[in-house]
Amino acid sequence: QVQLVESGGGLVQAGGSLRLSCAASGRTFSGYTMGWFRQAPGNEREFVAAIHWNGANTYYADSLKGRFTISRDNAKNTVFLQMNSLKPEDTAVYYCASRGGGIVVHTSAYDNWGQGTQVTVSS
Repeated sequence: QVQLVESGGGLVQAGGSLRLSCAASGRTFSGYTMGWFRQAPGNEREFVAAIHWNGANTYYADSLKGRFTISRDNAKNTVFLQMNSLKPEDTAVYYCASRGGGIVVHTSAYDNWGQGTQVTVSS
């Protein structure tokens, strides 16, 4: 079991940037694919980005390519989500999650979840 704790959310103006962090503890972090998801009020949780355990392979939701960047530091048991050029529609609770296999986009494929961090983008 991996315990995940997100941080770095907050209130930012449109066009601004935020960097989210997800700290992991428990079982070996480096062996897990890590994903970021988000959920806006009234919407289903949606895939944002994922990174393979080795850090070499990443995958993004098409609508977010070029603005969001996922990375990880296995030595620090942390995964990051750099978010640039933020828009009001990026407002959501952002969650990190882990799974033991490769990169997939489905929420049901991820075994462990953090509690989420709120990101609010004002216009």
